[in-house]
Amino acid sequence: MAIVKQNKIIVEPFLAFGNEDEVFLKGRVISAYNEKRPSSRNNWIKNIFASIRRYSGSSVPSAKVEITFQEKKYVIATDEDGVFELQLGDSRPKIEQNEIVTFKVLEPATKKSPVAHLEVIRYSGDIGVISDIDDTIIISHSTDIGKKFWLSISKNAFTRRPLPGVSEFYKKITDEGLLPIFYVSSSDWSLFDLIKDFLHYRHIPDGPILLKDKHINLRNVWKSGGGDHQHKFDKIELIFSMYPEMSFYLIGDSGQEDPEIYAEVLRNHPGRIKGVFIRLVGELDEEREKKLSSLIKMDHFHFVKTSDEAIAIAEKEMII
Repeated sequence: MAIVKQNKIIVEPFLAFGNEDEVFLKGRVISAYNEKRPSSRNNWIKNIFASIRRYSGSSVPSAKVEITFQEKKYVIATDEDGVFELQLGDSRPKIEQNEIVTFKVLEPATKKSPVAHLEVIRYSGDIGVISDIDDTIIISHSTDIGKKFWLSISKNAFTRRPLPGVSEFYKKITDEGLLPIFYVSSSDWSLFDLIKDFLHYRHIPDGPILLKDKHINLRNVWKSGGGDHQHKFDKIELIFSMYPEMSFYLIGDSGQEDPEIYAEVLRNHPGRIKGVFIRLVGELDEEREKKLSSLIKMDHFHFVKTSDEAIAIAEKEMII
């Protein structure tokens, strides 16, 4: 097979989580860009150039990836956006130690394709948390495309700001990180490392981050986080199917479609929603509130303006 002369092709592994029987894996293949670790000392000019480099990375469609897990090998092709996913059944843990999955690009062939590794995290228990990210955890101005675009290119993981009190609220609702938490967002996979670093830097509990598959590049970077949000519902359904014994708290905001998505989840899974917290972005439109009231019992929903208000409700209802 001929060697392709191009930038180094790498696998970016995103997800490796599961239950006691199944494991869900996800990643993408890209033509690698060279980027230094961001710093809280970076100014907006450095961050803009870093954003340009971030979105200059080209996804590689129809690439073949070899996945090795529990001494078995699987070969899977990437989609048109360079993304791949694999859900493995009959994959109970076999040894009392960390489980590692490896990823390697087989095609297109390059002189050297480094092997990527990811530890598989298995979750169990009766209660979990599912949360949005933009304007729920991190200030994003999702309803103002100009402000949102400027934030996305001029800030990094260490200069983006969280909503006040978020870290305390999330620590409390996850019982200091003992309960599993899953993040579902309409941001694209190019922001995966930024979000992961942001959560760590701001002391917000870590968990699987499920983002939007559609590739964003320099020509359409302003679309990141926008468009159809049906994928959020699909990813929440995936989480519910993987953890059928688990009930969930759902956290989101009113800036986009979180209330409507969560209302549909509540209708599909009666008895499995322990509570919904929606941070208000501006005032809730009266017509929208009326429509939501017709869809679900509003006592399941808590509309809050601050994290302190959410903590107070959670304490009153003995959630925390």
